[in-house]
Amino acid sequence: MAGSYNVLVTRLIPQTGLELLRRCCQKVEVNPHDRDLSHRELLEKVAGRHAVLCVLTDRIDATVFDAAGPQCRIFANLAVGYDNVDVSEATRRSVMITNTPGVLTDATAELTWALLLAAARRIVEADRFFRSGRWAGWGPMQFLGGQLAGQTLGILGAGRIGTAVALRSRGFGMSLLYCDAVRNHQLETQAGAQRVDLHSLFEQSDYVSIHVNLTPANRHLVDEPLLRRMKPTACLVNTSRGPVIDEAALVRVLRDRRIAAAALDVYEDEPQPASGLVELDNVVCVPHIGSATSQTRAKMAIMAAENIAAALTGRRPPNLVNPEVWKD
Repeated sequence: MAGSYNVLVTRLIPQTGLELLRRCCQKVEVNPHDRDLSHRELLEKVAGRHAVLCVLTDRIDATVFDAAGPQCRIFANLAVGYDNVDVSEATRRSVMITNTPGVLTDATAELTWALLLAAARRIVEADRFFRSGRWAGWGPMQFLGGQLAGQTLGILGAGRIGTAVALRSRGFGMSLLYCDAVRNHQLETQAGAQRVDLHSLFEQSDYVSIHVNLTPANRHLVDEPLLRRMKPTACLVNTSRGPVIDEAALVRVLRDRRIAAAALDVYEDEPQPASGLVELDNVVCVPHIGSATSQTRAKMAIMAAENIAAALTGRRPPNLVNPEVWKD
């Protein structure tokens, strides 16, 4: 039987997650709009809630915690990352913050390869050309791209997703480099990967795939000097967080053809791309769809709902990112 809990879901999520919430909570209000709540709307909607299921585009800060009130026990973020949440402030107030780790590894790794292949073989550009009716027949110099076999893939950030992307490179017969603060024995033993420093990774790789968390130290980690270390035939892929790359610098480097191509799922100032980005023909852009498979989003919704259900019934949430607030 549902307890007398009042929960806000800031964006429509798969029904599996909502059904779980409704089994344990008396009131579950879902944002009826197919858009993010404005910050003012969010402040109004969180008032009096016992829990909030939020998404990565919601800015959860002290003003939101104030508006929610002291009875609000948990903000469950529907994402692996939680850079949109002021975790320190939540911890100070003994508010639990949770995320949805692990469940989207395969989906994001698969999208990374879709983007890499699309950029390497100029798929979007060729598709657009064909649809325009301009194609007059096969020619030996049309849409020459880069191949993968025998090339070097560089992984920046060899955590769960970075490792999953890297291991898939074995099917393409690629050499593998990685840069991470922690040595990845799995990649070294299973894929013959070599650990290198940041500059070497960008200088030696034909394809660089970014999989680091967004932290203050990693903001604009990939800046213009680093981009200009890449081979002129190289391709950059980012499915982590947009601000890891200086996007304006990336536009300049792509426009100058200092690198061959880029493929992006995330952007520095979402939903707006940097000026000039979408006009370039050597970049593939998709709208933050790394976890966008039906199976993965359903699992994420269930995981977030389970975190809330646990917190409201006196159990430790399975994916608590600030465990210091938990008291047995």
